[in-house]
Amino acid sequence: MTTRRSFIRQGLLAAGGLMIPSSSFANFILSGKKKVIVIGAGFSGLAAANKLNQRNFDVTVLESQNRIGGRVFSHQMNDNLVVELGAEWVGNSHNRILELCNELKLDLSENQMDTHLLYKGIYSPARQWDFSKNWKLKMESLLENYRHLNDKDKLILDKMDWWRYLVNNGCKDRDLDLRELMDSTDFGESIRKVSANAALSEYVENTGDTQNQMDKKIIGGNTMLAQRLSEKLGKEKILLNHAVTRIEQGDKVKVYCANGKVFEADKVICTLPTFALKNIDWKPGLPENKIEALNELQYARINKHAMLFDNRFWKSENFDMVTDQLPHYFYHATQGQSGSSGVLISYSIGDKAAVIANQNDMTNFKSVQETLQPVFGDVKSHLKQQANYYWGNDQRSHGSYAIYGPGQWFRVRPVLKEPFMHTHFAGEHLADWQGFMEGAIVSGEEAAGEF
Repeated sequence: MTTRRSFIRQGLLAAGGLMIPSSSFANFILSGKKKVIVIGAGFSGLAAANKLNQRNFDVTVLESQNRIGGRVFSHQMNDNLVVELGAEWVGNSHNRILELCNELKLDLSENQMDTHLLYKGIYSPARQWDFSKNWKLKMESLLENYRHLNDKDKLILDKMDWWRYLVNNGCKDRDLDLRELMDSTDFGESIRKVSANAALSEYVENTGDTQNQMDKKIIGGNTMLAQRLSEKLGKEKILLNHAVTRIEQGDKVKVYCANGKVFEADKVICTLPTFALKNIDWKPGLPENKIEALNELQYARINKHAMLFDNRFWKSENFDMVTDQLPHYFYHATQGQSGSSGVLISYSIGDKAAVIANQNDMTNFKSVQETLQPVFGDVKSHLKQQANYYWGNDQRSHGSYAIYGPGQWFRVRPVLKEPFMHTHFAGEHLADWQGFMEGAIVSGEEAAGEF
């Protein structure tokens, strides 16, 4: 089967051999130790820098923030509990991040969930609810049929949104509502904004117990991996508070920072999300098609509202619950961490996230209390602490992770990935799957492998 990743690689080669080194590129490789600047100290940038460092490149990482990790954001709550306000889960199929954790002596805890449902005021415990039998059979046939589509079929399918595709194939009423609630949690926006091809390809390639994307977490917080990668690279090679404002490319590359520092290099790997990347003053300017692609790609609006309670009244360590209410999705965020207290995170997406972000913690908790009341009764007396982060307000990304809408996967992504002069690009938005640390790491290492 042609996967999304293999399709893009074939397209790049067919379009002009973009993955094949030119003669100047070959001279760059052969002429001795070279200087490379990596922009961004998120997982993609750190992975790229470490890969280059292993191959004896002179690497400097420039990071605009005063911390490393990018959209990985481990947060310390009271009672020595750690939650993730950014990227969270490691899947059993995420081979590269699992290899790195093993190499860097980081332990992972099991994090499988057993999903409950609250729909139209009716609570259904885990494993006591499901889609209708007819729709389950239909969905299985749609996934099987997708495995046999050719590339032309997938290009056509990519132009349709996931909601319309489901409706066209007989999904309706409760089944359609449940698909919206569950699938929008995966993609970070309504399924009306997601390419049908993107949705089908993800669900086809991530079926079966070994392909679950929420299997594990890094003990101590996912930021631990960023710290270990920085130590392996050498912290002196990572310069914090160095926001890049201008890039000039000629025989060499000059990178200008807001603090007045200027750096010169042979090559650059830019791992910034599209909004931050476009804010750089490029000389010469970026190609028009790349600017159009940068302007077009959207990022999912996700709000994480973490609530520390004095006891784990949800009982099950692997508790999560999908709801049709404003808080949207709840999950136990401190699964396996010691102590009697625990943290539930309310995870909201799209328009719901934007509404929640404009309220204060207590207003948001009122909505949480009303949602949880039918299942757990009054939980307000157990509340000890709250923390909230809305990725839609993040000034670097204006969202949590990239979301490819109808007609974008085969058209926009190749343009964003294409190198520009001495600059190569990486990041979660260019990965085979958006929204995972695995994708950011693989994308960074692939960009480093282009040298």
